[in-house]
Amino acid sequence: MNARKTYPLWFSFGALGLYFMLFFFPCLLGLFYSFTDWNSFRPELNFVGLANFRNLFRGNTPYLLYFGNTLKFTFFTTLWKTLVGFALALLFTRRSRFADFHRMIIFSPQVLSFLIVGLVFRSLLHPSTGFVNLALDALGLGVLKQRWLTDLAWVWKSIIAVDTWKGVGYVMVVFIAGIKAIPASYHEAAIVDGASFLQRVVRISIPMLVPSIMVVTVLNFTYGFRVFDIIYVLTNGGPGYASGVMNTGVYKEFSKGDYGMGTTLSTVLFFFITAVSWFIIRGMRAKEVEA
Repeated sequence: MNARKTYPLWFSFGALGLYFMLFFFPCLLGLFYSFTDWNSFRPELNFVGLANFRNLFRGNTPYLLYFGNTLKFTFFTTLWKTLVGFALALLFTRRSRFADFHRMIIFSPQVLSFLIVGLVFRSLLHPSTGFVNLALDALGLGVLKQRWLTDLAWVWKSIIAVDTWKGVGYVMVVFIAGIKAIPASYHEAAIVDGASFLQRVVRISIPMLVPSIMVVTVLNFTYGFRVFDIIYVLTNGGPGYASGVMNTGVYKEFSKGDYGMGTTLSTVLFFFITAVSWFIIRGMRAKEVEA
C-alpha cells in the first residue's frame, strides 16, 4: 500500500462523501427542479423544459431587474472596497504610533453579522427617527436630509455605502499582507533613483500586488453575486423591486411557493458566478508578477 501510495485516497473518501451529499447532490437536484413546475399548490411535478429560463428574460417580470441590480451591487462594492482598502493599506503600512489600533478599528465591522449591521443602519438611516437625519437637523443642515432607504435616488447609494463600510477592513488586511511581502530592496532602489511615493505605488506596489488584487476581486465578486442578508434587512428589496437582487428574488419565489422558478434563479446565479470567477482568475494570472 505504501509503495503504491494509495492510502491518501482512502482517507479522502469520507470527506468526498460528505461533500457529495451536502453540496454536489443538492446542486444536481436544484438543476433538475429548475426544469420543472414544482410548487406548493399542486402535488404533481411536471417537466417544463426551458420555460422557467425563458420567463427570466421576459420584459414584464422583475427578474431582469434583479440581475441588473446584482451586477450593479457587485461592481460598485468591489470597486469601492478595493480602492478604499488599498488606500488604507498604504496608509497603515507606513510607520505610525497607533497604526495597529486603527487597523483593529477598521477591521472590527468585519466580525459583526450582516443582521446586526443591517438592523443598526436601518435604524440610523430612518427618515424621521434615524440618527443621521436628526444629526443633520441639529447641525442646521436639514436641507441634506434624505429618505436614505426609501428614495429611489438614494437607496442604492446607501446600501453600497453600508456594505463598503462593513467589508473594507477585510480587503485592507489582505492588501497589508501583500504590501509587507514586497521586498524592501525594491522600494529602496526606487528611492535611490529618485522615484516619488506615487511612482513607487504605480510601478512597484500595484504590479506586485496582482495576486492580492485577484483574491480580493474574486471574493468580492462571488460575495456580491450571492448577497442577500444586508439587502434583505435594510430594504427587503424595496421600495417595490428597486433594490431586489437575485437571492432576494430566490427568497420571494420560495416564499410564495414557486420552487421551480426559485431553483431556476439559483441555477443561473451559480453558473454565472462560476464563469465570471474563472475569467477573472485566468485574466489576472496572465498579469501576475513574480516577486
